[in-house]
Amino acid sequence: MSDLQKYIDSRKATDPEFAEGYDEGYKHFKIGALLKQARTSAGMTQDEIAEKLKTHKSAISRIENHAEDIRLSTLSHYAEALGKKLEIFIQ
Repeated sequence: MSDLQKYIDSRKATDPEFAEGYDEGYKHFKIGALLKQARTSAGMTQDEIAEKLKTHKSAISRIENHAEDIRLSTLSHYAEALGKKLEIFIQ
């Protein structure tokens, strides 16, 4: 376990507010990171996906870096622009 992970685990165990905020923030970060990873794996730039979605590069950057309030339809269109399909699971 890394020092960072040890710190996060320790802080979450002693600070409920940090734990709640961290977990929620991580979920949002993960969505954006997954979108960016899918885009780069497809060999596309932000400009290229923006063109397919008829938007601006800045909008794609916002989606990838601040995905906390992203609409399901936006996720679906993003996946389609990459030639992929969106799957959602509830666990």
